[in-house]
Amino acid sequence: MSQAAARLWFVTSDFPAAGPPAASPPAASAAAASAPADGAAARFPWPAGSATGVGSMPGTDFAEACAVVQGELPDFAYLPELPGRGPGADMIGRTAALLVDIAVEVTPRGWRIADRPGRDMRRARTMLSSDLDAMEEILDGYQGPLKIQLAGVWTLAATIEQPHSLKVALADPGLVNDIASSLAEGAKAYVAEVAKRVPGATLLVQLDEPSLPAVAHGGIPSPSGLTRVREVDEEVLRAKLREVLDATRAYTIVHCCASGYPFEIINGAGADAVSFDLSLLRHRDYDKFAETVEGGSGLLIGALPVTGLAGGSARDGVGERRPAGQRDDDEERARPTPEGTANAIREVWQRIGLPPASCAEQVVITPACGLAGVSPDQARDALRWCREAARILPELMAELA
Repeated sequence: MSQAAARLWFVTSDFPAAGPPAASPPAASAAAASAPADGAAARFPWPAGSATGVGSMPGTDFAEACAVVQGELPDFAYLPELPGRGPGADMIGRTAALLVDIAVEVTPRGWRIADRPGRDMRRARTMLSSDLDAMEEILDGYQGPLKIQLAGVWTLAATIEQPHSLKVALADPGLVNDIASSLAEGAKAYVAEVAKRVPGATLLVQLDEPSLPAVAHGGIPSPSGLTRVREVDEEVLRAKLREVLDATRAYTIVHCCASGYPFEIINGAGADAVSFDLSLLRHRDYDKFAETVEGGSGLLIGALPVTGLAGGSARDGVGERRPAGQRDDDEERARPTPEGTANAIREVWQRIGLPPASCAEQVVITPACGLAGVSPDQARDALRWCREAARILPELMAELA
């Protein structure tokens, strides 16, 4: 680990001293470590018929959220994010806390690069340290895939403002290069730290890139909103994304829940898996999706609509399950079900004409996006429904075969 990366873990006394480079191998050998003894599904670091979450959860109690994730997803855990706790717990602030030799601060508009680390960055790092402590305790003895999430380089650059300016970092190519290098160092150190705390886990690193389609097509607005930041060449998009992905030395996923998932860019950057909202997949995307499937990439498919969850949970406000007769019929029809979720994947598979044999091994079912905007009961339901849908999927695909 470089001296710069090591400095990250000494910023506050809450962080343990960075260990020697030997701490990295558990993450580096993600695919190999996950291969089952009988050789089945050896290409993917998860068992067939798997489900997991995207990242965010509601509430402010991290230990409780982590326990819910572990309870509902015992075979594919992930480190939840709780943006409801405020600045530093959000996706951008949490990732910015990992940057090496780049400081950030909170402004009324969001996050901005600062001259030196201050209170905002210390708060973000302290929260992350506390979260890792809780994760280590809850996942003690855990063996299996464990996913951690970071904002990707292009979403960071499109969101964080330049120092002493209202312009986003994306408008300065040199600054983007610095952010990519800094994030690569920080991500490498972060992965090593998590691997040290949960040594039995197979680490997967998810880069969240909701802004990538807008960056690629010149859709990021200027501070005035009257112009747009110039689109970035695809070769540059791939190169900077690859720099961060390669640095993690783990099985990598790129998540984007915006319309127009950039399959070509993400596959070209070397990501091991893609993650997207199935409801946003359009006919024009089918060829690129089929190429991704046939290329052997992992598929984290957001097949459970989050919008249906917000209409109400199967429980009332005090945690008691309501009788079916008391539920609104329209709300009931809109609410997703495990069967409907699994069928959504089968229908897309049939529509595109993909071979069904590998689907249950290749696909991980997730909610369409993060769950921060729903209630705790709804979030728990969503994770359980994803798990149940994943259990159903192999049988549905066997029928097609």
